[in-house]
Amino acid sequence: MTGALPGPIKLRGRDFSPAELLQIRAIVQSSPNDHRSALSRKVCEALSWRQHNGRLKERSCRDVLVKLNEAGLLHLPPRRRPPTRRRPIPLTTRTDPRLLPSFSPRDIDAHSFTIVTASGNHSDEKLWNEYVERYHYLHYGVPVGPHIKYFVRLDREPIACIAFSGAAWKVAPRDSWIEWPRVDRERNLRFVVNNSRFLILPWVRVDNLASRLLALALRRLPDDWHRLYAYRPLLVETFVHADRHRGTCYLAAGWTAVGLTKGRGKTDRDRSAALPTKAVFLRALVPDARGRLTAMP
Repeated sequence: MTGALPGPIKLRGRDFSPAELLQIRAIVQSSPNDHRSALSRKVCEALSWRQHNGRLKERSCRDVLVKLNEAGLLHLPPRRRPPTRRRPIPLTTRTDPRLLPSFSPRDIDAHSFTIVTASGNHSDEKLWNEYVERYHYLHYGVPVGPHIKYFVRLDREPIACIAFSGAAWKVAPRDSWIEWPRVDRERNLRFVVNNSRFLILPWVRVDNLASRLLALALRRLPDDWHRLYAYRPLLVETFVHADRHRGTCYLAAGWTAVGLTKGRGKTDRDRSAALPTKAVFLRALVPDARGRLTAMP
C-alpha cells in the first residue's frame, strides 16, 4: 500500500503536480513486469519530459522514481542487478610517456581538436579516459548529464585532454557574481557548463600552451554543445584546487577569479560534504552573460 500523495513537489529541478504524481503512480502500478529503465521511459513519454535535443530524460526520471519509492509514494520493482562500482580503468602502454617534436602554441589550432563524446569511436574514448585516469590529479570521473570531451593532438599524437560537463548546483561566488535569484538559477543553470577536466600531458612542456588551448576550446564549445544538445551555453565555470594551483592559465585566457568554494562539492545539497577549498573561475561565452542568465524565460 502506497502513501498519500503530497501537494506539488520538486525533484531533479522539475515541479511535479499532484495530477502528475498520480499519473506516475498509475504507470508503475499498471506495469508490474517492467524493469526500472522501461518504467522511466514510459513516464518520460507520458509527461513529455525531454532534453532540449529531444531525447528522453531517462536518467533524471529514474532518480525521481527512486526518490518517490523511498518516500513510500509508489512501489518500484526490485533492481535487476545490484548497483556496481565503476570498473577500474586499466593502464596500458598506449598512454606511456613519449617524445614529441618541439612546437609552439601557434602550431595548435581548431583542427587540432577532436570531439570524443558521441563520436562512435569507442577506442578513442577509452584512450581519453585512460590518459585522464593516469595523469590527472583527480583521475577520471564518469560525467553525468550533458558533456563534451576533447582530444587535442599534434600530428596525431595526443597532447591534451579537455572536458566540459554540467555546472555545479550551487556555488556562492558564481551565484553572487551573476546576481542570481534561486528561481533564475534553477531555471537557467543548464546554460552554465563546467570545465571539469583540463590535462596537458606531463611530457608536453610548452610555454603559454595552456591559455592557448583554453581559448581555442571556448571558441568552439558553444557550437559543439549546440550540435549535441540543441542549445548554447552562456557561461563556463571551473574550480582550481587552491593549495595545488594558482589558475594562472585561466587568468591568461581571460577568465575571472570570483572567490573560493566552501568545500561542499558539485552536487552537495544537504551541506554534508567536506572537500578541499577551490578557487572559482568564470568565463562568459557571450556579451552580457549575466543579464541573459537572469532575464531568460
